[in-house]
Amino acid sequence: MKVVWLARLAMTLEMIKFEHSIFALPFALTAALLAWREAGFQTANLATKVAWIVLAMVGARSAAMAFNRLLDAEIDARNPRTRMRHLPAGLLSRQFVWGFALASALLFFTAALMLNPLCFQLAPIALAVLLFYSYTKRFTSASHLVLGFALGMAPSAAWIAMQGSLDPRIVWLTAAVTLWTAGFDIIYACQDFEFDRREGLFSIPKSVGLAKALWIARLFHLGMVACLAALAMAFKLGTLAWVGILIVAGLLVYEHRLVKPSDLSRVNAAFFTVNGWVSMLFFAVWATEIVLHRQG
Repeated sequence: MKVVWLARLAMTLEMIKFEHSIFALPFALTAALLAWREAGFQTANLATKVAWIVLAMVGARSAAMAFNRLLDAEIDARNPRTRMRHLPAGLLSRQFVWGFALASALLFFTAALMLNPLCFQLAPIALAVLLFYSYTKRFTSASHLVLGFALGMAPSAAWIAMQGSLDPRIVWLTAAVTLWTAGFDIIYACQDFEFDRREGLFSIPKSVGLAKALWIARLFHLGMVACLAALAMAFKLGTLAWVGILIVAGLLVYEHRLVKPSDLSRVNAAFFTVNGWVSMLFFAVWATEIVLHRQG
C-alpha cells in the first residue's frame, strides 16, 4: 500500500510539473535578499524565514496546479496535446489529487502562519488568486495576465514575509514577474490556437492570431526588462544588477527567436528551458550583487 501511495505521489508531482516551481521561486528569493539588505543585513533567523518562504511557495503552487488539473481534466481529455495527462488518462484518481491539493494548501497556510501575522492574514487572498486563474480562460483573454499576477505576487509576498510590511519599491519586481509570465504563457498558448477556437476558450493567440500574439508577448517582455531597470534604480544597485538585467534581456531575445507563427516546434524549449535560465541566472547575479554590497 505504501509503495502504491508513493507511486501516486510521484505521478502527482510529475503531473503538476513540480520542478517548474523554479520559475517564480528565484524572484521571491531575490526579494527576500533585498529585504535583508534593507534591514541592514540584520534579519533574525534568516535561514528559517527563507525555508518557510520556500515551503509557502511550494505549497501554494502545488495546490494551485493540482486544482488546475482537476478543473481542466475534461478539457484536457479533448485536447490532443494534453489527453495523456494523468487525470484524463486515468492514471490518477480525482480523490487522490484533491487530497494532494488540500495537503498542499495546508502546507501553505502553515508556512504563512510561521512567517508573520500579515502573511497569514493575506494567505487566503493569495490562494484565491491562484485558484481563480484556472477559471479565466473560460471567459477572458486576459487569463495570461492573471497567471502572471499569480506568480508576480511571490516577490511582494517574500518581502512581507521578511519585513512584516510591504515596501512599494518591490512592486517593480511583482510587475516584472507578471509581465514575464504573461509573455511566456502567450507563447505557450500558441500551441492550442486551433483547439481554443473549437472549444470556445479564451486566449490572446485565439483573439488576435499567432503573429500578433507573439508581438504582444515581446512587448510584455520588454516591459519586464523596463521594470527590472526601475527596480535596480529604486534600490540603488550596482553594476552586477545591470549585468543581470542584460542577461535576462538576452535570454528573452533568444526565446523569441525560437518561436515563429509558422513554426511552433520549439515552444517547449522556449517555455521550459529558457525561462528556467532567466529566473536562475537573474537570482544568481543579483544575489552576488547583494552579498558583495554587504561585504563592501
